[in-house]
Amino acid sequence: MNSDDAAGIAAQVRDGALSARTAVERSLARIEVTDARINAFSARLNERALKRAELIDVHPQRHKMPLAGVPFAVKNLFDVAGLPTLAGSKIERDAAPARRDAVLVRRLEAHGAVLVGALHMDEYAYGFSTENTHYGPTRNPHDTTRISGGSSGGSAAAVAAGQVPLSLGSDTNGSIRVPSSLCGVFGLKPTFGRLPRVGSYPFVASLDHLGPFARSAHDLALAYDSMQGPLHGPPSDDPACAQRPGQPTLQLLDQGAQGLRIGVLGGWFREMALPEATDAVDTVAQALGTTRLIELPEVERARAAAFLITCGEGGALHLEDLKKRAADFDPMTRDRFLANALMPAAWVIQAQRVRHWFARRVARVFENVDVLLAPATPCVAPIIGTEWLQIGERRLPSRASMGLLTQPISCIGLPVVAVPLWGMSAAQPHLPIGVQLIAAPWREDHALRVAAQLQAQGLCSAPVARGL
Repeated sequence: MNSDDAAGIAAQVRDGALSARTAVERSLARIEVTDARINAFSARLNERALKRAELIDVHPQRHKMPLAGVPFAVKNLFDVAGLPTLAGSKIERDAAPARRDAVLVRRLEAHGAVLVGALHMDEYAYGFSTENTHYGPTRNPHDTTRISGGSSGGSAAAVAAGQVPLSLGSDTNGSIRVPSSLCGVFGLKPTFGRLPRVGSYPFVASLDHLGPFARSAHDLALAYDSMQGPLHGPPSDDPACAQRPGQPTLQLLDQGAQGLRIGVLGGWFREMALPEATDAVDTVAQALGTTRLIELPEVERARAAAFLITCGEGGALHLEDLKKRAADFDPMTRDRFLANALMPAAWVIQAQRVRHWFARRVARVFENVDVLLAPATPCVAPIIGTEWLQIGERRLPSRASMGLLTQPISCIGLPVVAVPLWGMSAAQPHLPIGVQLIAAPWREDHALRVAAQLQAQGLCSAPVARGL
């Protein structure tokens, strides 16, 4: 536990060694000093945050709050009372301000956390780079010439830059795991349906997940546990949200990987990755003492299914704006949305069939293994504006290819923790790259336990970027 991570800040505030107001002031000052170079924040909530911190400082139950005084920020597709929910767009600037905070924001604040702002993203979450034409690119704190990843680029960059110790993002096809990998932070994509999406702008209802970013496995578990379960009344109004109690994970981290059966994904997950990505997986596998190689069936077809479902639902969601305000879309997304709106429904139906077939086949794999290892991205962060990526004999579009290794996993809703490693790229040793720790549905605790062990071994870490 460090004094500047979420658990460390909360412990000091609970003990009276640090005021919540001071913790928030430090976060706001860091944002002020660094964000001109990073461009993570789309809105800052200084007045609201300081008032909230002052209430925590006099709260009679402060000593019981697991996140007392911890500053956090959210991807700007989360509703924040008083702000229009931009979802990275120009069009939503005209929308009425949100009347109340998203459910997950309220749950974190009920545990003592303090919201300090909203964060940039790819328009309508349709991208892997956060090179947003409307608002400019969010830059990687470890090398500001490079992308932060996306679509939750602001969420990962804010944590990597030390602006906040926690943030929230969304993951449809990899939008938590990709920026976690490229910015060198820990990220959790929970099981589909575990955390409610009420009060967030949708992208693809069949695939959307919400989850946290942090600089440690401990803080991920702390945030995740605080967001599980009802704030008041029934669990949520999200029809996809499982009506089942969450399982506390924080108290299980000390078990590490003991007793867990761990395998390494081969096939597609090695073929579609550069050496720095496969070396990162091999390093983790060696540290965990596993040599077991597992191949999933038809992974490329599963990724294609995720693409088609994304296209079909995304195009339908924005159809009216595409008819009336096509020129107001980001050029990075406009043509894809327009093409998506013309897609035959039969393609999406077939994609859903493939998705369900793939989920059943992968479920059989988890009868004999608890955690699977795979790269999170095929390479370290590309330079902003990079158009093409070479993987073996394949020349691929760079932005879309950042999700090569994440889409097949989120397509079937599995929980994943992305953990960062350093020094895997000989050409760019200062840049991180992530490894996916993939667990069976509802077993976030397994992935978090492995993440905690890797961090305790010193293999995975998320240091604050220097020189900002």
